[in-house]
Amino acid sequence: MTAVTIYHNPRCSKSRQALELLQNEGIEPTIIKYLDTPPSQAELSSLLQKLDLSPRQLMRTKEAVYKELNLADESDHDVLLTAMVNNPKLIERPIVVKGDKAVLGRPPENVLELIK
Repeated sequence: MTAVTIYHNPRCSKSRQALELLQNEGIEPTIIKYLDTPPSQAELSSLLQKLDLSPRQLMRTKEAVYKELNLADESDHDVLLTAMVNNPKLIERPIVVKGDKAVLGRPPENVLELIK
């Protein structure tokens, strides 16, 4: 069976629900607490490719740091990636990865698409 990884924030209810869904399916994923161990720019690029999302689609646009950095007007993908690497609070969560595919666990039931 292909390993499953979750980019997790234990303080986020959606992230906790997605983890619980995985565990209820008998899956013990590798847990990456991305606020403690942020992904590198290369890892984030890889995640975006697996998610089939643009950097902006993976950003938490309501975070104060989003406004502080004036990211709403930014169109350069590298600048957005760097902002997420330097401020991991900007990364939407949870992200669940299995092989070369990934889903955003919003809603948490999205993870079931990946594991079924």
